[in-house]
Order: sequence, then structure tokens, then C-alpha cells
Amino acid sequence: MNISLRRGERIFINGAVLKVDRKVCLELLNDVTFLLESHVMQAEAATTPLKRLYFVIQTMLMSPQDCETALQLCREMFISLSGSARDPRVMDGLRAAVRNIEDKKMFEALKSVRALFPIEAELMAAETEGAREVA
Repeated sequence: MNISLRRGERIFINGAVLKVDRKVCLELLNDVTFLLESHVMQAEAATTPLKRLYFVIQTMLMSPQDCETALQLCREMFISLSGSARDPRVMDGLRAAVRNIEDKKMFEALKSVRALFPIEAELMAAETEGAREVA
């Protein structure tokens, strides 16, 4: 797999952080877990339930050597979200994320959760609009 990085960009590979000082192309020759800087969510951006879940999964991907606590938190979040999510699209996405985590495919789990962000925003906007109509 080839990955192109711009000057100053970072990539997280198997828990290590690499920052490049010039434009480079990396060729990954074996099976590695990586996360591009553009996919990294900062803690302060984890403002919704699904974004918090994304952040926890991201933590497991970025620090694979100490992910047991994050994995337990992730399980608790899945239980909570499954109990409160009523939209079948959200439930399907959560199931896909769980399967990916069980298969140790953290990047795929991140993609599954990230795909739910627009749905979550839509549902939250509808909930806010409904609350305004009641008031």
C-alpha cells in the first residue's frame, strides 16, 4: 500500500507517530494498522455520543498496547447507544463497528462510525426542531 504525505503531515502506524519534514510517499510492505492525521479526532471535538465512540475506537487504534481500558469503555458505549438508538441505520452501523472491532479491524470500525455522523446530526436536528415546536 502506498501513502502520500505532505510536508509536516503526521501518520500513526501501529501506535507510533511519524511526522514528515517533506513530501514523501510511504510504501507499507506488510500488514500494519495506521491512521492518517486527517482522520484523527481531537478530544474537544468528541461532542456527541457517536463522536465519543469514534474517539474511543481511535484511541484503541493509536495505542494498541494499552487498549484494554478503551475496549471496556467501548463495550459500555455500544450497550448505551444500542439501548437509545432507534434509527435502523444507526443500529446497522453500530453492528458493523462491533464486528470490525471483534475482528481487530479498528480502521474499518472508525469508518463505520464516521459514516453515522451525518445521520446523528440529522436526528439531533430533528429532535431540536421537535423540542422548539413543543415549546
